[in-house]
Amino acid sequence: MLDRLDAMRLLVRVVERRSFTAAAADLGLSRSTATAAIQALEARLGARLLERSTRHVAPTLDGESYYRRCLAILAEVEEAEGALRGAQPQGLLRIEVHPLLTRTFLLPQLPAFLGRFPRIDLHLGQGDRLVDLLREGVDCAIRAGTLAESGLIARRLATLEEVTCASPAYLERHGTPASPEALDGHRMVGFVSSRTNEVMPLEFTVGGRLREVLLPSRVTVNNSDTLAELARMGFGLVQAPRYRFAEDFAAGRLVPVLPDFPPSPTPLSALYPQNRQLAPRLRVFLDWAAQVFATASLAGPAGPGTPHRPA
Repeated sequence: MLDRLDAMRLLVRVVERRSFTAAAADLGLSRSTATAAIQALEARLGARLLERSTRHVAPTLDGESYYRRCLAILAEVEEAEGALRGAQPQGLLRIEVHPLLTRTFLLPQLPAFLGRFPRIDLHLGQGDRLVDLLREGVDCAIRAGTLAESGLIARRLATLEEVTCASPAYLERHGTPASPEALDGHRMVGFVSSRTNEVMPLEFTVGGRLREVLLPSRVTVNNSDTLAELARMGFGLVQAPRYRFAEDFAAGRLVPVLPDFPPSPTPLSALYPQNRQLAPRLRVFLDWAAQVFATASLAGPAGPGTPHRPA
């Protein structure tokens, strides 16, 4: 049988994951053990904490109140234990971050991080999609773009310099524009924003002001890797962070276009739930990630961020 603190941790995980099975897996328990532990907790408190159905688990009013108290208690316990001399942050840390950001910036430095914090285990989820952090049991998501109101805390990690580019074959067919006014007859690969579900226009800084241009698109995508591949194949102009195309520029597969009229830079932020104190393992990860990106020379000129350009 779980002790009181472990039962609290389980209750918190069930409420956030909305699933006994997922919560039990997160904590290394069998589903039957998790179910019995919650039943014992409810019996001890004399209150029903969870409403259960075949597809859904949700807290009752008493359960919601107890859940919030558990968050505060567990945060205090973790903070107290972490303050002991020689105590190390520990536990499983679930992070969502784009695969290319992971490969380019985080993975090369990861051995040093895990060597410094040997009691932290890391799960790296990969993708562009929007993630429900609480429902999916994710501690933090690293995302590019100006962020919509979400009830999450955002910590700025870096600013990504953006670039406009196209393949040499495309520029041979359509010409190389000298200014945004010379884009008549050009095409773009359309990138569909995950936030608006609309194709994002190209951006150009002209005379200190941002100008948006929506060109025709024969192909639209919602995946940044596919966007880059279509650009290499000559389907049109694209805009994305410069780091994404560094190897393509060096190999001549893509060519920067309109460098004197850059897109606005894109902020890179870490998002995490605001209804709890930062766990020590997440705090040290965020500090490390901020240092990794700060030393990577990503900063672009000051300016407004875009809703969500491909990372």
